[in-house]
Amino acid sequence: MAGESVAIDARDLVKTYKGGVRAVRGVSLRIPAGTVFGLLGPNGAGKSTIVKMLTTLSAPTDGTATVAGFDIVRQQKQVRRSIGCVAQNSGVDVQATGRENLLLQGRVYGMRGAELDRRADELLLRFGLAEVGKRFVKTYSGGMKRKLDVALGLMHSPRVLFLDEPTTGLAPEARAEMWEQIRELAWDQGLTILLTTHYLEEADQLARNLAIVDQGQIVTQGTPDELKSQLNGDAVSLELAAGTEADMAKSVALQQGSLLTDVVVEGLTMRGRSADGAGAVPALLAALEAAEIHVASVTVARPSLDDVYLRYTGRSFSSADLEAAQ
Repeated sequence: MAGESVAIDARDLVKTYKGGVRAVRGVSLRIPAGTVFGLLGPNGAGKSTIVKMLTTLSAPTDGTATVAGFDIVRQQKQVRRSIGCVAQNSGVDVQATGRENLLLQGRVYGMRGAELDRRADELLLRFGLAEVGKRFVKTYSGGMKRKLDVALGLMHSPRVLFLDEPTTGLAPEARAEMWEQIRELAWDQGLTILLTTHYLEEADQLARNLAIVDQGQIVTQGTPDELKSQLNGDAVSLELAAGTEADMAKSVALQQGSLLTDVVVEGLTMRGRSADGAGAVPALLAALEAAEIHVASVTVARPSLDDVYLRYTGRSFSSADLEAAQ
């Protein structure tokens, strides 16, 4: 990042709530201007708390950070004027029209007259909402409301945009459309975007760099390709037959030397890594069958962000997300 302008510079951020609950534990981030940076983690990992501190909505217990060059504690007013923030839950007024929502947002930031009208019309056009701009938002689809949320965050032309779970609850088509909008904002306009998500594909598709957050800590960060390239070989996943003792299957797999490494069992799923997945699977299946352990299905794939998460946390992303929801 040498020579690049830094939009967000956070060092050792800590957030401790009453009762001693540490939601964020020493998070450091350095995000270049004009890029999309992803905070990837399951629900409850601490992503939203990090965003709340960086957007001045919650004071850090410890640590320092600057956003757009301004200190998040000592220069809160300047930070707020320099950023846009799209929360996970929609903030639009459904009893007003789309255009009225934008005009009100602009007035909050001191915009008036021709400048205000021009910016509202520009954003309605950009997000494909021009034809529905005079309709009440209560008539909008979920994807249209989410586009309006992002447009509201951009009304005052911020330097940094925070998107907290921007596509949660959207249909696949609406999600793909939102991804394209996010790409264009960063690439065409040089906007810095900090994106929090619990969708692996979203982080892989959009983020130039990303950090994986688990239990309030960053466990690793880098480009998606860098993180995946750290995992040599193939990811092997075996679905064991119903009634199988998974721990016994793991023991048999570990006895096969280096055929399968980093073995983790979750329910009836056994995952591991192999230098040559296609070559290792027949021998591994033979060993399991000899131990009267039956396998329902096997998949071999190149490393994914789920495999990266598994390596650094000891559990799959889906299981961590499920734990957080319970």
